[in-house]
Amino acid sequence: MVTTTSYYKRFRMEIDLRDVSLPAPLLPEGYHWEAWSPQVLERHAWAKWESFRSEIDSHVFECLGDYIGCLRLMQEIYNRDTFLANATWLISHDAPRGKQSADCATIQGLAQAGALGSIQNVGVVPAHRGHGLGRALVLKSLEGFRLAGMSRVYLEVTAQNKPAVELYRSLGFKVTRTVYKAVEQELSAY
Repeated sequence: MVTTTSYYKRFRMEIDLRDVSLPAPLLPEGYHWEAWSPQVLERHAWAKWESFRSEIDSHVFECLGDYIGCLRLMQEIYNRDTFLANATWLISHDAPRGKQSADCATIQGLAQAGALGSIQNVGVVPAHRGHGLGRALVLKSLEGFRLAGMSRVYLEVTAQNKPAVELYRSLGFKVTRTVYKAVEQELSAY
């Protein structure tokens, strides 16, 4: 087996919640918030998988490329002592009458040392992108961090994901560090 190492450029971005006035998180018509409860863990995993499985982040973090990996990741996040339910949200889309609504976006939050919070996995299912759901998720999560007494929040984003980087910048996040994630990949033999 022959492997190669690829390096993915990632930005650590931070926002100081004391320095910004954030708008209310608004959802377009037909979408609604689902507050965290352990009963929605599998729904978060499904939305995460649908959001990331065909994206660059599924190469950077292999677990995002399959449902079981996303389920394990959600369980790991939820089981941490620092899990913040108020910063963890799911967005669902109302379905036509007689059909089940569809989960289409997910975000999770963790407390870190001091008054620092960490956003995990902002994901929007491709069919629901372009409606402001990512912006609404981040704003709703930031409200939860404020409620928990966090004064600063950070996230990491793959630099090639330009729409996400621009979204975070537009909300007041600033790049504080550039890191490189090494990923081992098998080369296929012909």
